[in-house]
Amino acid sequence: MNMEAIRHFLAWCAVINYAILIMWCLLSLWMPAWVTMITKMFGLADADFKSANYSGIMYYKLGIMLFNLAPYLALRIMA
Repeated sequence: MNMEAIRHFLAWCAVINYAILIMWCLLSLWMPAWVTMITKMFGLADADFKSANYSGIMYYKLGIMLFNLAPYLALRIMA
């Protein structure tokens, strides 16, 4: 596998992961009733679920930057 293939792979991984992240954020913002239903289903307080949800969004975004964008940019600089 050459560097060009790895670079394309990392770029597509970043695009797919950002699409998932955007859908997650939009679901959290546009469907609060659904989020409340999930909260009751797991027996959590609403504030606890919101905190866990926003923490998950933050860690997912950080993971995308660390594992997809940083290696992609490094390969772009090298080539």
